[in-house]
Amino acid sequence: MQSTSPAPGGANVFLTLAPITLAVFIAFLTIGIQLPVLPLHLHDTLGMGPGVVGLVVGAQFAAALLSRAWAGNFADMRGAKRAVITGALTASASGLIYLASLAFVDAPVSSVWVLVAGRVLLALGESLIVTGTMGWGIGLVGPQNGGKVMAWLGIAMYAAYALGAPVGVAFNSVAGFSGIAIATIVTPLLAAIIVPGVRATPPSATRRTPFYKVLGAVWAPGVGLALSSVGFGVITAFIALLFAAKSWGNSALAFSAFGAAFIGARLLFGHLPDKLGGARVALVCVVIEAIGQLLIWGAGTAPLAYMGAALTGFGYSLAFPGFGVEAMRRAPPQTRALAMGAYVAFLDISLGITSPLAGMLAAHCGISAVYLAGAASVSLSFVVALMLLGRQSQGVRHA
Repeated sequence: MQSTSPAPGGANVFLTLAPITLAVFIAFLTIGIQLPVLPLHLHDTLGMGPGVVGLVVGAQFAAALLSRAWAGNFADMRGAKRAVITGALTASASGLIYLASLAFVDAPVSSVWVLVAGRVLLALGESLIVTGTMGWGIGLVGPQNGGKVMAWLGIAMYAAYALGAPVGVAFNSVAGFSGIAIATIVTPLLAAIIVPGVRATPPSATRRTPFYKVLGAVWAPGVGLALSSVGFGVITAFIALLFAAKSWGNSALAFSAFGAAFIGARLLFGHLPDKLGGARVALVCVVIEAIGQLLIWGAGTAPLAYMGAALTGFGYSLAFPGFGVEAMRRAPPQTRALAMGAYVAFLDISLGITSPLAGMLAAHCGISAVYLAGAASVSLSFVVALMLLGRQSQGVRHA
């Protein structure tokens, strides 16, 4: 079943997406406030090493990966709006699990396992919100504006990371990790309050689509996304530990630099994947991201690390919708939420693998080494973008 409403054009795209974008921003503050705090809570309060930190952080992404097929089919068959509201309520429930983990601080291993359960629940909520809002947005403004949907929703997510990081540090300094847990309960509920008034789009599918069919259509740009996402992953999991190891002070500004550059790139150039082609835009942006990773690896001072984080954010900002536009072109139109879920699943794979592997690398070679590995991985996504661009050129010649 497809909506017959005409797709808005021009500035109306932004106005149509604004309420959903605001809801995503508020919901992802839930994750943003945890970014600089959770690794330090695991390391300083529970006495865990980088390997365990990587495993706990990566648990969210692994659980999100396993839930993408279910979340995408839920949104396509039962409505994207319902998926978003359900996701917000699920994310809120994860805060209750975080609170429960504090009862086991004197038994650190037990506390870690309870935290893992909370991360899994948060992942289920995040999966529903991401697949739901992407499918919802594309249903409202049309697939020809799919790059803009990904751009604006990405702005909301990473603005939440940028703002949430210092807010999380402030909450932690005042109320400790219990403050983070309470914020995790409350924040998603605020997002759930916004979306009931937004026009729903009808379900786009009447039957469940096998995930592997959509996965097969989007795998090539998905691999590009996975490789380019390593740079984001190592900042998320290890920048706080890098700053602690180098005695550079508060790492929140690194998250803010990443988020500000990410948002700036989307605001200035977010229209380019739809206009110029996703592969062409991704080709340039992953080079910028790799340079950012190399700067962090070689940084001797905090300002250089901030600059590296900013370049990483700028490059990754447009790599995501760049590869995403290529994925959307290859997917059946009636499976828009599932297709976006399949595409984002490659992000989950990347972050789920990156965190524990980088944790082992950090334990043996030092924290800085993970950023050299990040630069190498991002450089491989350049090859994927080049291959996608080559296939487009062949298609044009054969047309």
